Amino acid sequence: MTQDGYTGVEVAPFAAAEQVSATLGSLAEALLDHRTARYPLAALTALGGRAHADAEALFTVRPAGAGHTHRAVHRLGTVLAAGTAGPAAAPRSTSAAAALLARFGGGQVRGVTPGPEGLSAAHFELPVTGEVADPTLRPEFTAALAELASGRQTRLPAELATGAGAEARLVVPPVFHPLTAPDPGADLAVHLAEVAEELFSGTGPAERRDFAVLGATLADLTAAAGVSFAGLSALTVDGRPSDASLVVSLSRHAGPIQVLATELATARPNAEVWTVLLPAGPAAVLVEGRSVPVPGRLAADGLRHWAVSSVVEAFVPLPDGSTVLCVQLATAHRQDWELYTGVFAELLKSVQFAWDGVAGHTGAPVAAQPAPVAPAPSVVEAAGAAVEAAAVAVTPSGEPEPLRGTPVRIPPPDFNPFAPMAAPAVEPEEEPVLKGTPVRIPPPDFNPFAPLPAEPAPAAAAAPAAPQATDPFGTVTAPQQSDPFGTTLPSAAPAPVAAPPKPTSPPAPVPAPATAPDGAAPKGTPVRIPPPDFNPFAPLPAEPAPVEEAAPAAPETSPFG
Repeated sequence: MTQDGYTGVEVAPFAAAEQVSATLGSLAEALLDHRTARYPLAALTALGGRAHADAEALFTVRPAGAGHTHRAVHRLGTVLAAGTAGPAAAPRSTSAAAALLARFGGGQVRGVTPGPEGLSAAHFELPVTGEVADPTLRPEFTAALAELASGRQTRLPAELATGAGAEARLVVPPVFHPLTAPDPGADLAVHLAEVAEELFSGTGPAERRDFAVLGATLADLTAAAGVSFAGLSALTVDGRPSDASLVVSLSRHAGPIQVLATELATARPNAEVWTVLLPAGPAAVLVEGRSVPVPGRLAADGLRHWAVSSVVEAFVPLPDGSTVLCVQLATAHRQDWELYTGVFAELLKSVQFAWDGVAGHTGAPVAAQPAPVAPAPSVVEAAGAAVEAAAVAVTPSGEPEPLRGTPVRIPPPDFNPFAPMAAPAVEPEEEPVLKGTPVRIPPPDFNPFAPLPAEPAPAAAAAPAAPQATDPFGTVTAPQQSDPFGTTLPSAAPAPVAAPPKPTSPPAPVPAPATAPDGAAPKGTPVRIPPPDFNPFAPLPAEPAPVEEAAPAAPETSPFG
């Protein structure tokens, strides 16, 4: 994954932590010399090659409050815990530097006299930023790092209480002297004084003061970069001095590790980037060479010069989906590169995560198992999430798929539930078939208590009404104007009794109501409704004899003569 045309080493959001790593390299180059107290090589490799049988002990050390802690654990090393739920650290560089000057008796620090405002990193031309080294100086991707790409079983994150966020735990070799405080509540000045006395135990107070004060001026820089641990090691390897820096930080970065690895390989074409699998999960490992400036204020001769460092950097996403653990190791001693990368690989194998189950970028709970792809929505889901349901419940032909339960109409993908109602552009060709009993709705001005209007008299030229047979009550039904409910109402007065029809003339059918909708006769069984003055208990009247027409003449062949 290497290309030509590399332009820089900064890749946001890890640039601030990488600046801290470059600054530690400058301090190591300028301050750690033959007078420094150094550990033997065995102190660095004593834990190498172990199977991390005591890895569960990492979570027996709880953070003191929120933020980060690093404490020595027997037979493990320095256990570092870094969390995402910690508050921002308060500035304390100025106060810590002032306390250290008072402790070591004041005086100049690398030629800088403290003023009324105290000392800051800018007085020493710090921090510094690493630049790209010559491509031919890029270190190799050693076998210990390549072995991380092999398949292995991964650990599930430990459970944390809701609101605790995500935490990363790892084992740091004890030979790295931390410039960061053990926990947010520790006294930084006291801690840096103890580290300086350990590193420069064989020298005078001036060297201890310079190292401790310079470390204090970087406290605000490391806190702003999300650095949980920043330390320097001083070793003796084959009788010669060797040193390295280690920086551990948490940075906000969302996205899968494959995307991050692609971003790194694209932005840093002279680096070698691999995707590996750690016990804590997938990670990206980067190897490159960097040129680090050493400011003249720090150099022994007062002249600015450059040191070439070999750097290995690992990026491990935390389970909250929005945080990345970044671990960097850099050394200017190229001949010890294989030694340091072997220790770095063991450090990465010790990483463990803990999580409260809440996604860091949304604050919403995340399911332990991934949801199925394209699930079939229920009717309730279709009504509550119209846009998403429309994309799933509509076939390519545009017709809705049959769903169980009550059918619903799913709005189109561009449906806006807050838009004003608009009239449809095209009327439907036919009414949808609905279940249930059809009903007729009366007009808005219908009054069910108003008297019925009288039947208008038939026109003179109209054909005579068809005779009707008498009924037991002496009334007949007559075609009336239909009411809003589709029933036939009686007229105000009973119709006169007509003469019986001739045998050869069939009775005329009762005409359908003139106002029947769509030309269809109303459904149901016709009934004969009695008049308003009908008395069901009155005697039946005698039928009057027909006097208006003579009886028909008997035929000539009548047997009765």
